[in-house]
Amino acid sequence: MKRSIGAKTLLYPHPVLIVCTYDTEGTPNAMNAAWGGICSSNPPSVAVSVQKSRKTYENLTAKQAFTICIPSAKYVAEADYFGIESGKNTDKIAAAGLTAAKATQVDAPYIEEFPVVLECRLTQTVEIGVHTQFVGEIVDVRVDESVLGEDGNPAMEKVMPFLYDSACRTYHGVGPEIAKAFSAGRALKK
Repeated sequence: MKRSIGAKTLLYPHPVLIVCTYDTEGTPNAMNAAWGGICSSNPPSVAVSVQKSRKTYENLTAKQAFTICIPSAKYVAEADYFGIESGKNTDKIAAAGLTAAKATQVDAPYIEEFPVVLECRLTQTVEIGVHTQFVGEIVDVRVDESVLGEDGNPAMEKVMPFLYDSACRTYHGVGPEIAKAFSAGRALKK
């Protein structure tokens, strides 16, 4: 039997996404945004939700570009810091001891130490309650060669991304492969 626990933000779990932007003076900023994910295959697009009070909101609106960085588990403290410190008074990337690099396709920074970067051009905004959802077309994906698998794609066990549990407010690692997608269910087809 299932018990109601009320209306909550329990899409379970959330990816840890680091949204990087420049302000109008070219200062890089990074924000931990668990409210996000892929929202279109064609054009390839990602959406992140940001509150209007955030520096990232101001930067996204001004620059119309951003990157999404996927941090490895060894950077959990830095990723968490990007969600608890304001970029309004602090250069968070420098304070975390990380390196801001300029994206090649959009006017936004990325974090050099994080292995996967999606370079995005803002295409839409949608007002939803206390958040604005920013939709960006992914114009390039940059991946550290050290985390590429034999097939040329990022290898999960090398990237070592981590997830956010909004119910318990904890981070969790990603475990081993449990099945092949678009294959495991074939045995159930009639």
